[in-house]
Amino acid sequence: MIITLIILFILTVGLAIALRNLLVKVEKYEDITLSQTKYLQSISDLILESQKHLKSLDEREVFKSDDEVGHFFEQMLLIQKELDHYMVTVDYAEEKEQ
Repeated sequence: MIITLIILFILTVGLAIALRNLLVKVEKYEDITLSQTKYLQSISDLILESQKHLKSLDEREVFKSDDEVGHFFEQMLLIQKELDHYMVTVDYAEEKEQ
Protein backbone atom coordinates (compact mmCIF):
# COMPACT_ATOMS: atom_id res chain seq x y z
CA MET A 1 0.00 0.00 0.00
CA ILE A 2 2.76 2.46 0.94
CA ILE A 3 4.76 1.55 -2.15
CA THR A 4 1.71 2.25 -4.33
CA LEU A 5 1.25 5.67 -2.70
CA ILE A 6 4.94 6.52 -3.16
CA ILE A 7 4.79 5.54 -6.84
CA LEU A 8 1.61 7.59 -7.34
CA PHE A 9 3.22 10.56 -5.58
CA ILE A 10 6.33 10.36 -7.78
CA LEU A 11 4.21 10.07 -10.94
CA THR A 12 2.06 13.03 -9.86
CA VAL A 13 5.10 15.21 -9.16
CA GLY A 14 6.69 14.20 -12.47
CA LEU A 15 3.48 14.99 -14.34
CA ALA A 16 3.16 18.36 -12.59
CA ILE A 17 6.74 19.28 -13.55
CA ALA A 18 6.18 18.20 -17.15
CA LEU A 19 2.94 20.20 -17.38
CA ARG A 20 4.62 23.30 -15.93
CA ASN A 21 7.44 23.03 -18.47
CA LEU A 22 4.91 22.72 -21.30
CA LEU A 23 3.00 25.74 -20.00
CA VAL A 24 6.19 27.82 -19.91
CA LYS A 25 6.97 26.82 -23.50
CA VAL A 26 3.45 27.69 -24.69
CA GLU A 27 3.63 31.11 -23.03
CA LYS A 28 7.03 31.72 -24.62
CA TYR A 29 5.67 30.82 -28.06
CA GLU A 30 2.63 33.05 -27.51
CA ASP A 31 4.96 35.97 -26.75
CA ILE A 32 7.00 35.25 -29.88
CA THR A 33 3.84 35.04 -31.98
CA LEU A 34 2.57 38.33 -30.57
CA SER A 35 5.91 40.00 -31.33
CA GLN A 36 5.93 38.66 -34.89
CA THR A 37 2.33 39.76 -35.39
CA LYS A 38 3.20 43.31 -34.32
CA TYR A 39 6.18 43.26 -36.69
CA LEU A 40 4.06 42.07 -39.63
CA GLN A 41 1.41 44.66 -38.85
CA SER A 42 4.00 47.47 -38.79
CA ILE A 43 5.35 46.32 -42.17
CA SER A 44 1.83 46.21 -43.52
CA ASP A 45 1.19 49.76 -42.25
CA LEU A 46 4.37 50.92 -43.95
CA ILE A 47 3.29 49.30 -47.24
CA LEU A 48 -0.12 50.99 -46.94
CA GLU A 49 1.44 54.43 -46.37
CA SER A 50 3.73 53.90 -49.34
CA GLN A 51 0.77 52.86 -51.45
CA LYS A 52 -1.17 56.00 -50.49
CA HIS A 53 1.79 58.24 -51.25
CA LEU A 54 2.47 56.68 -54.65
CA LYS A 55 -1.22 56.89 -55.58
CA SER A 56 -1.21 60.56 -54.60
CA LEU A 57 1.82 61.22 -56.80
CA ASP A 58 0.32 59.20 -59.64
CA GLU A 59 -2.99 61.09 -59.50
CA ARG A 60 -1.19 64.44 -59.75
CA GLU A 61 0.88 63.05 -62.66
CA VAL A 62 4.01 64.60 -61.21
CA PHE A 63 6.39 62.26 -63.01
CA LYS A 64 4.66 61.87 -66.38
CA SER A 65 6.68 64.51 -68.22
CA ASP A 66 10.21 63.23 -67.58
CA ASP A 67 11.26 60.05 -69.40
CA GLU A 68 13.91 58.74 -67.00
CA VAL A 69 12.08 59.75 -63.84
CA GLY A 70 8.80 58.54 -65.33
CA HIS A 71 10.33 55.15 -66.06
CA PHE A 72 11.70 54.97 -62.51
CA PHE A 73 8.28 55.92 -61.14
CA GLU A 74 6.61 53.20 -63.21
CA GLN A 75 9.06 50.68 -61.75
CA MET A 76 8.22 51.94 -58.25
CA LEU A 77 4.53 51.40 -59.00
CA LEU A 78 5.26 47.81 -60.07
CA ILE A 79 7.24 47.20 -56.88
CA GLN A 80 4.38 48.66 -54.86
CA LYS A 81 1.91 46.30 -56.57
CA GLU A 82 4.07 43.36 -55.52
CA LEU A 83 4.32 44.65 -51.96
CA ASP A 84 0.55 45.04 -51.78
CA HIS A 85 0.25 41.25 -51.90
CA TYR A 86 2.08 40.99 -48.57
CA MET A 87 -0.20 43.27 -46.57
CA VAL A 88 -1.98 41.66 -43.64
CA THR A 89 -5.46 42.51 -42.45
CA VAL A 90 -6.00 44.87 -39.55
CA ASP A 91 -7.29 42.06 -37.32
CA TYR A 92 -4.47 39.68 -38.28
CA ALA A 93 -3.89 37.00 -35.60
CA GLU A 94 -6.47 38.42 -33.20
CA GLU A 95 -8.67 36.05 -31.26
CA LYS A 96 -12.12 35.64 -32.68
CA GLU A 97 -15.11 34.95 -30.47
CA GLN A 98 -17.01 31.81 -31.31
